[in-house]
Amino acid sequence: MIKHDIKDAALAPQGKKRIEWADNDMPVLQKVREKFEKEKPLLGKKMSACLHVTAETANLARTLKAGGAELVLIASNPLSTQDDVAASLVHDYGISVFAIRGEDNKTYYDHVRAAIEHDPVVTMDDGADLVATLHSEYPEKCAQVVGSMEETTTGVIRLRAMHQDGALKMPVFAVNDAQTKFLFDNRYGTGQSTVDGIIRATDFLIAGKKVVVAGYGWCGRGFATRMKGMGANVIITEVDPIKALEAAMDGFRVMPMLEAAEEGDLFVTITGDIHVLRKEHFEKMKDGAIVANSGHFNVEINIDDLEALATDKKAGIRENVDQYILKDGRRINLLAQGRLINLAAAEGHPASVMDMSFATQALATEYAIKNKTENGVHPVPQEIENWIAQAKLQSMHVAIDELTEEQKQYLASWEMGT
Repeated sequence: MIKHDIKDAALAPQGKKRIEWADNDMPVLQKVREKFEKEKPLLGKKMSACLHVTAETANLARTLKAGGAELVLIASNPLSTQDDVAASLVHDYGISVFAIRGEDNKTYYDHVRAAIEHDPVVTMDDGADLVATLHSEYPEKCAQVVGSMEETTTGVIRLRAMHQDGALKMPVFAVNDAQTKFLFDNRYGTGQSTVDGIIRATDFLIAGKKVVVAGYGWCGRGFATRMKGMGANVIITEVDPIKALEAAMDGFRVMPMLEAAEEGDLFVTITGDIHVLRKEHFEKMKDGAIVANSGHFNVEINIDDLEALATDKKAGIRENVDQYILKDGRRINLLAQGRLINLAAAEGHPASVMDMSFATQALATEYAIKNKTENGVHPVPQEIENWIAQAKLQSMHVAIDELTEEQKQYLASWEMGT
């Protein structure tokens, strides 16, 4: 049996059903898998991936293995692992998995180290914990990595900071910044799955409520749009004047969080930054306010501040809901311990969205293996983006026009005007 650390092997049959169900809605990744099975571009290459261990990720893992990779998969978030999927990957597909839903911090980093000690030449990350630990604890192994794929905004921010400081010792492809990723995964995937997680956790009626969305990046736009469509009165908070202006022009109310704190019924942080909700905001919230996070890490809500203000805590008052009771009797309800609500309380992005993101991951991996790249953070090559977009359109039975030779010449010239 391959090396692994999972919750329960007996869960494998249910996990396989979940994996196969997701695969039905991932036609682009299926196409990449067929290509990899024939060409074996990753043959004998050791890979380590720190991702959300879900049914969609399982189909990426299957694709990498089909390409010949020797893969170790670990969780990028303790509350996002689907234990039945982890079991199936080990027992049905022969993939080494170290992931247990709810694992503590020590176990999490034990798994990160197990992935690094696999001696990968390619890594995948969702938040940059794998790459950061590799640099801090195993710097001698960095030189052997020919490429790392980073699929989330928080991770790309961390890696660009490392590069700016001269600390990044490997090439990284910013998969998160690919148009076929952030335009769809972030806007449509996070938008829908965040709503799903909140409703599953709370059975909360959206219509008529005041919903405060912290951050108007692509994830925030997607979520705010869906809240508006369900009848909510949406308030946006921002620090970026251009994004704030866009939110206002899109018809949303925009104000500082300190003002919004007095109005909101539901608060959702989607920024990638630390302590977006903190003491001064909790002090102004109304009784029964609900706070949740859909940014990558559980740092956007300052839980220490909330605990310090509370005189009592009703843990698990409902699944994925902890209720904090303040000195004056007000109750603030924290969802999913401040972790990703869409994965902790729901199932994450729909498979059809992850289809493009994971196809991008797989093809960027092939590119990294075949092309020597300098250390730093690099965009996904445009030819990969175009291939994936075209494949997705074909799977949707959507056809588009092609430029005529005359049109190509016109766009490439400067002589012709009006």
